[in-house]
Amino acid sequence: MHQQAGALAGTSVDTILFPLDTMKTRLQSPEGFIKAGGFRGIFSGLLPAVVGSAPGAAAFFVTYEYCKALAKTWLPDERYAPAVHMASASLGEVSACVIRVPTEVVKQRLQAGRYNSTTTALTSIFRAEGLAGFYRGYLSTVMREIPFTCIQFPLYEYLKSYAAYRKSLPVADPLDAAMCGSVAGGIAAAITTPLDVIKTRVMLGAAQAGSESHYVGMTATFKSIVRKEGMHALFRGIGPRTLWISVGGFIFLGAYEKSKRYLIDRSTLE
Repeated sequence: MHQQAGALAGTSVDTILFPLDTMKTRLQSPEGFIKAGGFRGIFSGLLPAVVGSAPGAAAFFVTYEYCKALAKTWLPDERYAPAVHMASASLGEVSACVIRVPTEVVKQRLQAGRYNSTTTALTSIFRAEGLAGFYRGYLSTVMREIPFTCIQFPLYEYLKSYAAYRKSLPVADPLDAAMCGSVAGGIAAAITTPLDVIKTRVMLGAAQAGSESHYVGMTATFKSIVRKEGMHALFRGIGPRTLWISVGGFIFLGAYEKSKRYLIDRSTLE
């Protein structure tokens, strides 16, 4: 049930808001927005994004909901709820990244204009870097997602509980949940933008033809960006990223709660 709801929600967001994601990637790329493609080919990389979206979102929510339910049997006291949500969301991201990172590598290199088609990207990455190339940036992705979810999901769960309390409901309705997801996602996105910039550079670094990559690991990438471009470069793409995840949080978590409610009601009737 959580798997189906998460898959539906993830696919809807990644498809609708893809142009904002492309703009963010191009702003964060070493070449800069214009050289990386500007507003041309704004849907480049959509195919791998859609392919990885449903299974990645499903993996996250199955792990998140299972770990949350299990942890609450050990720590039923509401005082521990934020810690339960943070730990569950972190484990959910680790699980989802196994699926998400290979598609993210292909997607971002297409967005940055490194390849002209998904097939070319797949074959070129495999020939140059082997299977490991598809997991380039796995650690930096996990290290971005864990702080992000540790901010987003405890805040989201708190806001949902407060919204339900204000209306004297057992759980928040899907529209309120969507609003809570938008606020929580936007705040988390803005705060973790530097980690996202580092992740993008690591994923794109090896694809720079004819030049030695300075984006090999998180620490080296951080130092390289600050030394060459200044601290402000760590916040490139903060506008599109915050807007994308705010709107995405509204659609994603709203659709997830609505889908979950529908599937629960249907299973009850059956």
